[in-house]
Amino acid sequence: MRAYLALDQSTSSTKALLFAADGRVLDSEARGHAQHTPQPGWVEHDAEEIWRNALGVLGVLLGRHRERIPHLACLSLANQRETVVVFERGSGRPLHPAIVWQCRRGDRFCAEQGRAGRGEELRRRTGLPLDAYFSASKLQWLARNRPELRARMGRGEAVAGTMDAYLVHRLTEGRVCATDSTNASRTLLYDIHRLGWDPELCGWWEVPAAALPEVRDGLGRFGETTLGGLLPRPLPICGVLGDSQAALLGQGCVRPGMAKVTFGTGSSVLLNIGAKPLASGQGLVTALAWTHRGVPTYAFEGIIISSAATLAWLKDQLGLIGDFASSEALAQEVADNGGVYLVPAFAGLGLPYWKPAARGAILGLSTASDRRHVVRAALESVALQLHDVLAAMGGEAPAPIASLYGDGGPTANRFLMQLTADATGTELRIPAGSNGAARGAMIAGRIALGELAGPEAAPASGEEAVYRPAMPAEALRRLREGWSAAVRRVIS
Repeated sequence: MRAYLALDQSTSSTKALLFAADGRVLDSEARGHAQHTPQPGWVEHDAEEIWRNALGVLGVLLGRHRERIPHLACLSLANQRETVVVFERGSGRPLHPAIVWQCRRGDRFCAEQGRAGRGEELRRRTGLPLDAYFSASKLQWLARNRPELRARMGRGEAVAGTMDAYLVHRLTEGRVCATDSTNASRTLLYDIHRLGWDPELCGWWEVPAAALPEVRDGLGRFGETTLGGLLPRPLPICGVLGDSQAALLGQGCVRPGMAKVTFGTGSSVLLNIGAKPLASGQGLVTALAWTHRGVPTYAFEGIIISSAATLAWLKDQLGLIGDFASSEALAQEVADNGGVYLVPAFAGLGLPYWKPAARGAILGLSTASDRRHVVRAALESVALQLHDVLAAMGGEAPAPIASLYGDGGPTANRFLMQLTADATGTELRIPAGSNGAARGAMIAGRIALGELAGPEAAPASGEEAVYRPAMPAEALRRLREGWSAAVRRVIS
């Protein structure tokens, strides 16, 4: 009867899941939140809405399973990374809208750091490129534009944290002010070699050290919660990881050479590289996969800024599809893209280009083009960006990529998954269910509880589908060449 709760707080929604001891998802409940764009290039979330949604989905889920409440072992958390919240210490009240990882308001501050010649040193210490995708420039924008917040952060009255720190603080009613190392390592403020906040980097970005939360192992404990009074007794919070790292663990990628891609708003490709951090000459991020008892495991990461967000744009902004599921049928109504390519640089291009100023374009339109070609081109853009990332990884990884696992909602689109296998030339394995991040958080929680000895003891997830490359060589060559030409036009 032992059961485990997990909260998966993503860019578009907050989802609560109930797991059985054997790893099966017993039930889940999700609730979306609004995306606010106060001006072009800016993206914000209402952190208070996210907190209400977290309590809401947990409450509804537990309401359906009251008999399991006495048998709950812990609550685990996976979260959207880089998104930053400044909140009041103690109450947890947000003092400013959350600034989302997609937001580009920090571009000019990154340019300042670049002009000061700090880019290479930042990469050396943090493993990250100098880009507004990460949290530090968002906090510098707040420091420059909200002097009252800067003063409160300097006095330690306000906390500057990623979404995990905010939710842990709220869940523990202000008793714990902590983040996990994977989330801390996404800020451009954290030294991934020394495993701690870097005072000099904090100075460069004008972030007061007094505002930063304590950093803990993601496979450790983060206090206790009654879920705002929903539970009759406190429940341990065990296992807190950034969602991509959680998915790496959840899919069993615990040995070097194992990789996963999470298909989400954006996509993160993580390749386990083992106990030593490696520097990349191709723009790959050197990431912390997790830390366990103070010992780090590292990964290469390739970041695709717009993945499922491209489909959301087709639906919400252009009205070309009624829902995500319809994209699969529409794309298959045409034999190919008809020469149409969509480069989804809505907020710049990530690896291997790192062109934050690039903007999206649809190229190759003719009088024969219709919405089916555009929809197909959008799906192809997801797969072709992944090919670019894997090509960069393959040139620098210490060992060949042994396997590629995929998770996330878009894995339900079988056409897209086959297209991904074709475009990348790699066998793609989709584990049962699309809840890799939540499953990884739950496994991290079991490690923290001492039920599992470490990441290597993580139970394997069952496979739902395996996709193998099948596209004819000539068709694949034309597709890749057309894509490369489209990207060159956009970044030029």
